[in-house]
Amino acid sequence: MYQHIVQYYETDKMGITHHSNYIRWMEEARVDFLEKTGWSYAKLEEEGIVSPVTAVECKYRQSTTFPDTIDIEVLVEEFKGVRLKLKYVMKNEKGDLVCEAWSEHCFLNEQGSPVRLHKEYPLFYSALMEWQEKSRRQ
Repeated sequence: MYQHIVQYYETDKMGITHHSNYIRWMEEARVDFLEKTGWSYAKLEEEGIVSPVTAVECKYRQSTTFPDTIDIEVLVEEFKGVRLKLKYVMKNEKGDLVCEAWSEHCFLNEQGSPVRLHKEYPLFYSALMEWQEKSRRQ
């Protein structure tokens, strides 16, 4: 679980968090998630792997304001070795759902060619498969 405290600068003139910030929070939570798998962004980059975002979707359920604490749970919704789809469940301090979101990613080498994780990085592949199984049980 990743926690984000809504910052004053993230709010608009009405005091409500601007919708674009949820995408940033997804990235923060994704970086934290990868760290927990044992494959941080830094480690991936050292290995020559890049993971661009190929799609993003957000469903805003309830407004957040400064200085709300938002818990962000990252789940592996789908992983088949080439494409990774993550789900983000964001809740406020009361446990109310404030946003459901998804991001999709692929894995490329430095030349821009797809990386076959199961063959080239079996430990990373196994870690993602394990997280997918954990996510399904929740």
